[in-house]
Amino acid sequence: MRKWLLFFLCLLAGNCKTYYQKTVKFQRLFEQQAYTAADELLAKDKKAEKRNTRLLYYLDRGVVNHLLGNYKLSNQFFHQAFLFVEDQHKNALKVGASFFFNPTITKYMGEDHEVLLIHYYKALNFVQLGKLDAALVECRQLNIKLQELESKYDSPDVYKRDAFIHLLMGLIYQANHEYNNAFIAYRNALEIYEGDYARFFGLSPPPQLRQDLLYTAYKTGFMDEVAHYEKKWGITFTPPTKAGEAAGSALILWHNGLGPVKDEWSIEFVLVPGAGGVVNFTNTELGLIFPFPLPPSDNASLSDMQILRVAFPKYVTSVPRYTSATATVGEQHFPLQLAEDINAIAFKSLDQRMKWELGKALLRLALKKSTAIAARQAHPLAGIGVDIFNAVSEKADTRNWQTLPHSIHYARLPLAPGTHQVDMRLHPSSGAAASLTTSITIARPKATTFFLLHTPAHLQR
Repeated sequence: MRKWLLFFLCLLAGNCKTYYQKTVKFQRLFEQQAYTAADELLAKDKKAEKRNTRLLYYLDRGVVNHLLGNYKLSNQFFHQAFLFVEDQHKNALKVGASFFFNPTITKYMGEDHEVLLIHYYKALNFVQLGKLDAALVECRQLNIKLQELESKYDSPDVYKRDAFIHLLMGLIYQANHEYNNAFIAYRNALEIYEGDYARFFGLSPPPQLRQDLLYTAYKTGFMDEVAHYEKKWGITFTPPTKAGEAAGSALILWHNGLGPVKDEWSIEFVLVPGAGGVVNFTNTELGLIFPFPLPPSDNASLSDMQILRVAFPKYVTSVPRYTSATATVGEQHFPLQLAEDINAIAFKSLDQRMKWELGKALLRLALKKSTAIAARQAHPLAGIGVDIFNAVSEKADTRNWQTLPHSIHYARLPLAPGTHQVDMRLHPSSGAAASLTTSITIARPKATTFFLLHTPAHLQR
């Protein structure tokens, strides 16, 4: 009977819904690539900028306008997101309350990788607007954010360095013919791919990165570096011919699928009183024991606790429909190479702070139960009411930036000035490949054109 009552109350309060479920109408439109309708739906929400999900509102509007080609408007939203992250200071009252009720009452500040990708999208928008200098400003902002992220964590076993962000900086520097800066960015990317990315995600450096690293070393006159990498990789670098130097290139960035969404899971703990004013939150199935020190009087009261549920966030992968893609120009075929696995990074980011999430949740649970015990001492029915409220309000934070891609692939196509037909083949895990044809223009010799391909199709959400 009590379970049914809790379920009914949960439905009334809408408390059982995850963030994705609360925004499912927008998410469906986005998944169907109905970007205009998706943006209009967001724009109609007049309270969006006053909610604790304000950051996600800015991010989603930034993405849909980027995909609509409204690059200036997109950057306005991403700049609002940047300012929000920079200027927002945690409200001590709400942070304290989040320990008692649930963390969703605080303003969402974004995961580490989400904050980095704000500048990624801003840089792409500036590139599409033909403002490489402004894009390089975003690259410098990215470098600052990366340094802040590295200083945030002491452990070598956490995500704190992003190889793809360094790769992006190299691509933009090279497009602006700043070969020395491009070489440094590529070298940094290579180090992280060979270190953190190989260890955490099983992701090797994209083959194109090797070619661009050798080329920028050659253009900078770092012939010792060229020789070093030739020996390391067992390859021979061939300097471009005059015709090759005069050619431009198309950089295809493929945003494949959709990133994971946050859901909720829970663990049941049994409270076991210990010695010296300590109670132990115990889950024998998972082998978890967390001691919690309390004053003797509270310890005695808390010994009344039996089975308690604690809610935590978890990611659920959206499996992309397509697993690989190839760009073809004439008789030349260019496989798009995996450069960033956002899905894997999201899981890693959440996993590395689960101890903090667990400790925070247990503190929240202990505070809730202490309140229920105090209420029961005043009146039995009051204690039952507080217990019911505590059960309903136990909620994990399931907010995240859900319009990010699952992964980012890229390819560099060397092309002469002019307009070229590019045929794309998207290969699913099973079934027939999908095809699309586009034209890419290289405006002048040595120019670089960035082309973005976005395929949000996925197998499950």
